Amino acid sequence: MSPLDVLILIAGVAVVVATMMSAIRTVVLPRGVPVRLGRQTFRAVRQLFELRIGKRAEYERRDRIMALFAPVSLLTLLMVWLVILLGAYSAMFWALGEHPYRHAFTVSGSSLFTLGFERGGSLPTTIISFSEAMFGLILLTILIAYLPSAYAVFSRREAMVETLEVRAGSPPSAVEMLQRYWAIGFYDELPALWERWEPWFIELAETHTSFPALAFFRSPEPDHSWVTAGGTILDAASLYLAAVDRPREPRAELMIRAGYIAFRRIATFFRIPYDHDPRPDDPISIARQEFDAACARLAGSGIPLKADLDQGWRDFAGWRVNYDAVLLGLARLTVAPPAPWCSDRSLVPIRPAAD
Repeated sequence: MSPLDVLILIAGVAVVVATMMSAIRTVVLPRGVPVRLGRQTFRAVRQLFELRIGKRAEYERRDRIMALFAPVSLLTLLMVWLVILLGAYSAMFWALGEHPYRHAFTVSGSSLFTLGFERGGSLPTTIISFSEAMFGLILLTILIAYLPSAYAVFSRREAMVETLEVRAGSPPSAVEMLQRYWAIGFYDELPALWERWEPWFIELAETHTSFPALAFFRSPEPDHSWVTAGGTILDAASLYLAAVDRPREPRAELMIRAGYIAFRRIATFFRIPYDHDPRPDDPISIARQEFDAACARLAGSGIPLKADLDQGWRDFAGWRVNYDAVLLGLARLTVAPPAPWCSDRSLVPIRPAAD
């Protein structure tokens, strides 16, 4: 073998190792580790989908097209892994004397897809053929094993999202949820609601960083979304703590903390910028007038409000500032449906929290 052949062989081995490590980090490793190849693949597919949608498309069209984004991106990533293996092994076969390159490519394809109609003539090429077939099967196997786990997590996530249609309307609204609970005499059950959503947020943080493609799997109903559902529950708890004249509820406070930690971890994985230590009086996307209008609706339903709504506004803003930026960033990332206070508010002026 010439020095060039040795260099090509080493480079091919390095590419194969890097590709398999990319697959392991993406699918097998149980922690949120950003993988450059997966990120670039999803980004490229996203750009193609954005071109297909167009800049002025209505939400219904965007939702219909984006429903295919996650499945198509996963299949594209699998094809990228296979193509890289095919090219790397073709180069390795060529370096081991399988000439011309077309023959090396044919041997590589026959090995990768376990077709068996072409093979090399030497022991080293036979060994490499076996390794390529093994890695090809491993890639297919881990993706097949990934899908049931991902859909099990998806089902648990969506089960909670679906409950909001009964409690908070569709699209969900924090104000409407508090009104409905009051109207049916169910206000004393709100603490139990906060308790149920805390583990939902904890699982969300773990699963949507370990399996980041899950963030882009859309709800079965076009006006549902895990982002707007989580944001609605956080806003409902924030309004309840800030404005409603009830005893202090620590379970709501813990749930809010679990929620903004989850959203922040997912935002960090997807490189969405946010302030890690915001001040209570930092600007938020909700205006004081919107808060006052929400309080007026609650009062109109007979819900007792605190006497000092100026302090209530400061308290609400102090809770909301912890998740405001990440909530809206995730809404933009996932093309979440319109929902009060929880969807993309990039066109809404941001008001200082002290207004």
